Amino acid sequence: MKNIPVPTFTTERLILKAVTEADIPAYTKYFVDYEIIGNLVSSVPWPYPENGVEEYVKTVIIPKQGNGRWTWGIFLKDNLNELIGMIEMWVEGKPEHRGFWLGRPFWGQGIMTEATIPVTDFAFDELNFKTIRFNNALGNERSRRIKEKAGAKLLYIEPEEFNNPQFTEVEVWELTAANWHKFGNKA
Repeated sequence: MKNIPVPTFTTERLILKAVTEADIPAYTKYFVDYEIIGNLVSSVPWPYPENGVEEYVKTVIIPKQGNGRWTWGIFLKDNLNELIGMIEMWVEGKPEHRGFWLGRPFWGQGIMTEATIPVTDFAFDELNFKTIRFNNALGNERSRRIKEKAGAKLLYIEPEEFNNPQFTEVEVWELTAANWHKFGNKA
């Protein structure tokens, strides 16, 4: 796949744009929170390293932007200087192709559902994905609900280690382009 730059998306309440080094302080402020990292697989360390966000942004996000991986910061239109979350897509599944997180003060407002719409459109319409795989900890109902609203189908559940020991299994979901275009992109 050729290098495709990270486009900027505008939704009703949000701007999604490429993550940069300038976003590191806000990324750290909202991401380094056990309530967020506890929902992630144990390969994401907890406690999170002091310079972990800076290292991740400089060594993973920025060098790979547009080259098989696309990472957007999520910004409220009324505060374009403060990243409040992140969403990313990658070609090579692990098995999933998308990951996201949102700062705790912004939970329960439909922000992540709103952010996933242009990113999923981009994956199907510009990157020509035929299917997208997602996963979440079994018991992470907010993440599960985003997948259900998009029209994804649960494929299987298997054991997985998460930072929060109450989570011991992962749900793996699949969304087809046909299902997305049928009803998911109106979520």
